[in-house]
Amino acid sequence: MSNPVFFTPAGTLDDQGPGTTFVLTGAEARHAVTVKRLAVGEAVDLADGAGTRITGTVTAVAPQELTVECVEASTEARPDIRLILVQALAKGDRDELAAETATELGIDAVVPWQAERSIVRWKPERAAKAHAKWQSVVTAAAKQARRAWIPEVRDAVDGGALQAAVAAADLAVILHEDAVRPLRQVLESWRGAAQGQGSDGGEPREVLLIVGPEGGISPREVTRLCDAGAVTALLGHHVLRSSTAGPAATVLASDVLGRW
Repeated sequence: MSNPVFFTPAGTLDDQGPGTTFVLTGAEARHAVTVKRLAVGEAVDLADGAGTRITGTVTAVAPQELTVECVEASTEARPDIRLILVQALAKGDRDELAAETATELGIDAVVPWQAERSIVRWKPERAAKAHAKWQSVVTAAAKQARRAWIPEVRDAVDGGALQAAVAAADLAVILHEDAVRPLRQVLESWRGAAQGQGSDGGEPREVLLIVGPEGGISPREVTRLCDAGAVTALLGHHVLRSSTAGPAATVLASDVLGRW
């Protein structure tokens, strides 16, 4: 069984190596000690959410502290191809469920999208609170999945901002029931072309997976996003819920693009 994971701020594990000691404090330490009830001698992983992880042994516990002796330190590189879930706001917390499940399955970032047909609206006075809730959900899911990287919840976008994001992406795919080409075919075609171009050693390539709200993406939105460079793709023979499509696409894309 894998070790439980607890997060510490990015960069705080940079100097850790075999034999060093790290003291975890704050909410994560309280969770480790009072909820998980970790005891001296137990194995645990600490991660900074930015790729660095140490595996160690608990050497001391206190109500607000967990002391860990590092046995092994490692750094997980960012994937060469990053998957970004653009999730339309949806009722019943289905949008948060999509972000949570996609995080467990390996998504690299999440973008909340105020689609034309979204019933849920992030009013200016609650946008910051809603964004923080999404980030909390994603962080908890990364912890559950024992990830070293915590996906970033990017700023919420409207139609215009999403068009700009599509134009800047290496590939943007609209998951749409009226599409003709299967998602696998779209991804395989793009991967073949990308491999032919080679790597310039710069930033990882980004693939946007765009999921509409419960009412679907409007025809006008599809047209505008396709004009900006997006393509439509069919995800299976059945219509999936807004909370299901993104995670399903994450699984398929991770397989086809060689991430798994």
